[in-house]
Amino acid sequence: MIKPKALKKGSLLAVVSPASTPKAELVAAGVARLEGLGYRVRVSAHALDKGPLYYAGTVEDRLADLHAAFADPEVDGIVCARGGWGSAELLPGLDKELIRTNPKVFVGYSDLTSFQTWLWNEIGLVSFYAPMVAADFSRLDAAEMGSWESALGGAEEWSVGAAEGLRVLRPGKAEGVLTGGCLSIYAEALGTPYAAKAEGGILFLEDIGTKPYQWDRMLVHLRYAGMLKDVTGIVFGDMEQNGADAEIEASILHALREFEGPIGFGLRSGHVSVANVTLPLGVKVRLDLTGEPELRFVEAAVTR
Repeated sequence: MIKPKALKKGSLLAVVSPASTPKAELVAAGVARLEGLGYRVRVSAHALDKGPLYYAGTVEDRLADLHAAFADPEVDGIVCARGGWGSAELLPGLDKELIRTNPKVFVGYSDLTSFQTWLWNEIGLVSFYAPMVAADFSRLDAAEMGSWESALGGAEEWSVGAAEGLRVLRPGKAEGVLTGGCLSIYAEALGTPYAAKAEGGILFLEDIGTKPYQWDRMLVHLRYAGMLKDVTGIVFGDMEQNGADAEIEASILHALREFEGPIGFGLRSGHVSVANVTLPLGVKVRLDLTGEPELRFVEAAVTR
């Protein structure tokens, strides 16, 4: 495991767009919010590029921005502008040695699951499933700052629970390393060299615009691929942007009827409308769903 250095006031954040084109006005609003929080912010050369298609620039330009951000000794953290689609295109061209020798805080979610999975598979670098510049920081209520500060500031132990939307779908206790991300991106990587490794631990999964039968189908796909074999507990995200909770819950329980571990539901991280929770991926956690639901981080995600 490699942990990046903690962020603090005055840290320089590089804004990148590895996937789809963000709206310039939302990037500007997000940058202003981050600067108001005490960070210095630099928008990368191609972060606002439009095209080809829906991409924020060519594969070469998006790779250049990522590599430049990791290589620059002045940059302390890298925050994506938005998701969309496109991160998977970059994976074959990533400079593993450059990134491994210059580990930094990397923040994103949704389509960035591709890159975050690569970081864990290839380098063992802790990354952060957390609010993005245009998608979240452009709105005042869209980032949950308690978890952001705990995760990126180096808190040794902290937790999220009912206040962050977590509730019990199946009771129990479990512990292990937290991995996961956007379910559709996670599932689509199966059968490729960039698929997540079936390492067990606690799995976090969320998505947007996904119907109950699609949740069922993708979870069965993970199960058939052996991805759930050593998983000790599963936490699902907030489902407000997917449809009726009751139908999705029933589909999840059906797909996971052979899974014996605890299952949490509703944690507000990723595709959410308000107060997006920051989750460090790659650190040890304890999941307790026997009473008041709690996902507790039992080690710092960064170094000081």
